[in-house]
Amino acid sequence: MLKISSILPVCLAVIFLSCEKEEQSYVPKPKGFNRIELPAHKYQQLTGNHPYTFEISRFAQAVPDTFSTAGKDWIFINYPQFNANIQITYKPVDGDQTKLKAFINDSYKLAGKHQIRASSIQEQKVLTQTGKTALLFKIDGDVPSPYQFYTTDSTKHFLRGAIYFPTATKNDSLAPVIDYLRKDMIQLLNTLQWR
Repeated sequence: MLKISSILPVCLAVIFLSCEKEEQSYVPKPKGFNRIELPAHKYQQLTGNHPYTFEISRFAQAVPDTFSTAGKDWIFINYPQFNANIQITYKPVDGDQTKLKAFINDSYKLAGKHQIRASSIQEQKVLTQTGKTALLFKIDGDVPSPYQFYTTDSTKHFLRGAIYFPTATKNDSLAPVIDYLRKDMIQLLNTLQWR
């Protein structure tokens, strides 16, 4: 038969040791973000016979727009490493102010289509280094096109651009890439020349 005096020290030791340990709580790790390597900005002149020219990133490729509604001088500036594009649409004005007004209205409508998912849409008039005026739309929220712009000389040329991400990734995860492409878009506007 066991004596209580021999069991009691063992029980007290177990209780004493179990009280000293801190209880560990396990918490799931927070959701991480993708690591995105961004190269330094380097530019080259756009090639091709278009009624416009500007500088594009050396890490992008200018390819023809493949949509069925695409015009002759519509292009994608494709960034394969980011799965992103800057879509460029060009329309000749031909001195017709009614056409120009319709093109501008279309730009507002296309930016406005993002209102469903956008938390805000901000307009900003930009004066480029070459003296051209452009209207820039900054669209906040989880939208496929966070920046859009249009510019025109009011008589011959109308150019519209939009940064597009054909992906379901949240824009807060893409913030570094969005900022990177915004800088390339501003470089495009600053170097834009009509032909």
